[in-house]
Amino acid sequence: MKKIIIVTGGSGGHVIPALSIYDHLKENFQVELVTDNRGRRFVNKNNYKFSLIDVPNLFTNLYLLPLNIIKFSISIIKSLLYLKKGNFNILVSTGGYMSIPFCIASYLLNIKIILFEPNSVLGRANNFMLKFSKKIICYDYNLKLFPEKYKNKIFLSNPILRKEIYFIKKNENKNFSFRKKLLIIGGSQGAIFFDNNIIHLISKLSENMNIELYQQVFDEGQKKIIEKKYDDLKIKNKLFKFEDNLFKEYSNFDLAITRSGASAISELSYFNVPFIAIPFPHAKDNHQFYNAKYYAGKNGCWILNQKDYNLNKLNDFIINLFNKKSDYFEKKKNLSKITNQNTWNNINKKLIELINEN
Repeated sequence: MKKIIIVTGGSGGHVIPALSIYDHLKENFQVELVTDNRGRRFVNKNNYKFSLIDVPNLFTNLYLLPLNIIKFSISIIKSLLYLKKGNFNILVSTGGYMSIPFCIASYLLNIKIILFEPNSVLGRANNFMLKFSKKIICYDYNLKLFPEKYKNKIFLSNPILRKEIYFIKKNENKNFSFRKKLLIIGGSQGAIFFDNNIIHLISKLSENMNIELYQQVFDEGQKKIIEKKYDDLKIKNKLFKFEDNLFKEYSNFDLAITRSGASAISELSYFNVPFIAIPFPHAKDNHQFYNAKYYAGKNGCWILNQKDYNLNKLNDFIINLFNKKSDYFEKKKNLSKITNQNTWNNINKKLIELINEN
């Protein structure tokens, strides 16, 4: 039986797909999971066993660069020892700088490397390791910054979602209820912009419609202020910082306003929830914009650049969206078309075939 190691870390955008890949492969192969200190908070210890190997970010502090280079070199040595002891056949990396020592060690040990890139722009760690890899799992064949000479390594897949998602009914509502249910997801990057601005948008919207709101709030200090404002306006609300099981509520929402992390918009799309994407403008290589552009190109969402954010215009747009309905339900229909082949069994079959390739 082939033995596989999945290496992940950093944000939920890296870790959550890694857990889904783990679930796809665990019945047919021996699979182990390794993450770092940042990534461990996204892993449910009751469901997944994992090893912890932390890797320094070389460039966070240039004064510490010499020390971080030493630590990074030690991480490569630790990775070599870990891989050699485990006698692994395949390494699956979901990107991020944490994965690089394991990828380098795998190359030195002649272990097959499979990369994973959920974004519509090739990540820097994946770009660095691409020439050493066997395949790279992608959702989009036309990735930005992807070298043409390595296009033959692309393994196209539908978005790899958590297994529980496939057992939840999609949003198939043909009309709106009196109370509009809105979801606000600011993510972990640039979420302060949402904390500072969305409260004013929701307050203004509530003058014209009955709203129920789920909102991610990044700043704990702001949470009580925002909650009191909504309560005073009699807006039914639930505020949260991180909600691991938020996807269980997705089919209840009419509309989402969100950043454009690959995992978040893949899940919203799967549940047929039309969304207004406000990409984080400082994301590396502007990848959030291109993530949203992929769905906008299929007429599945709306994109609003943060620099163009205008309270009154967005308020009028949303009111018009619910009143006229045609644009909204066109987006919803297109999301259904985009995701209709995304089933657990389809992805499971493809991933097992990929692992079994020579």
